[in-house]
Order: sequence, then C-alpha cells, then structure tokens
Amino acid sequence: MVEKIFWDDPYRSRLSARVTGVSGETITLDRSIFFAFSGGQESDHGRIGGQPVLEARKQGREILYRLPPDHDLKPGLAVEVEIDWPRRYRLMQLHFACEITLELICQALPGIERIGAHIAADKARIDFLHQDSLAPLLVGIENAVNRMVQDDLPIITGFSDSALERRFWEIDGFARVPCGGTHLKRTGEIGRVHLKRKNPGRGKERVEVRIDDGASREAATHDDH
Repeated sequence: MVEKIFWDDPYRSRLSARVTGVSGETITLDRSIFFAFSGGQESDHGRIGGQPVLEARKQGREILYRLPPDHDLKPGLAVEVEIDWPRRYRLMQLHFACEITLELICQALPGIERIGAHIAADKARIDFLHQDSLAPLLVGIENAVNRMVQDDLPIITGFSDSALERRFWEIDGFARVPCGGTHLKRTGEIGRVHLKRKNPGRGKERVEVRIDDGASREAATHDDH
C-alpha cells in the first residue's frame, strides 16, 4: 500500500519513489505526493517517471495512476514524482476556504445537509439540501471566513485512526473536522474569500467559493528526496 506523503508534507512538489506494480497503463508506487480525487478535491496534475499522469484514483487505501499506454515503467524501477505545484496550492487554498465556510454554515443552521462538494483550481462549490435561500446568511459568513483569514490561525492536522487512515483538521476553539484532503498550515494562506449563492434545483442550495487571484502567493516547497 502506498505511503501517502501528501499528508505528512502537503507542500512537497517532488519526490523519489519506486514502482510497486504495473498492470497495462496503470501503476502503483511505494510512496507518493500525488493526491487522487477524494472528498470533492480534484486530483493533482503532474508526472511520474517523466510520464504525464492521465488519471489518479483511489482503490480502497491504494492509489492507482494511469499513464500513457506506451509508458515503459516496470516494477522496482526508481522514479521521480512531480506535481503541478501552483495548481496544488490553489486547490489547498480553495479546499480550506470551503472547509471553514461549510463549518460556519453548519454552525448557523444545525442539521443542514450537505449533499455534494467540488474543489477545482479556479473555484469550488458546496451543495446543500435546504428549502430556503442561503443568501441572507452569506454576507455574514463571508465576513467571518475573512476574519479567520486575517487572524492567520494555525491549522492542526493528524490521524484520528491511523490504521484506518482517518484524518482530521482542527482550529483551536473553532472546530475539529474529519477530512482526508491536503491542508494549509495557517488560515492566512487562503487569501480573501468571496461567496456566491446559487440555486441548482428545487430544495437545493449551492454556495460557490472563490479566492482573489492574487491569493496564490509563493509558498515554501520541500524538494529534497
């Protein structure tokens, strides 16, 4: 099973790894920084052994990487794993903007049901099953999110159950939430957040989340192998 370095060091953009299995176009690795789609957060983009990763998907606790059919990787081969760092960082920013937004909405409306979420590199969304418009809440929620950004609070992450790979994030005094995504170190890294309400269908509410274009500031990466 792959060692998920993206949890221990989500700021790392390069890694040496070894191919553990090959089945046609699909390979597995012994360790990886390449996140696969999970919890609404899109997969990373990047390369393994110089080959573009066409798809990364979870299978139980394993991660399968699909490469071009003419790749020449073999089991046991040492490879370099590289991710598109600016895209990963943007996903981390939008992911945590969504996490704070979701928690604040749930605190304001106990019992509201989240029915979906998607975090892409340009914007994110959270969908709810709810009969009334969320528009009256959003100005206050947006202001509260941006206050937390300005306060530059530390974000704690870890395992609640390491054997089952159950993880959480926590902001002291605010919330502790189960989540297996890649997370920032501090709320100040998010940048200014903008929320917009949409109505995707009867009895449903959608909150779109964006961050200022200038929010993708340079962040330290750890490229040692």
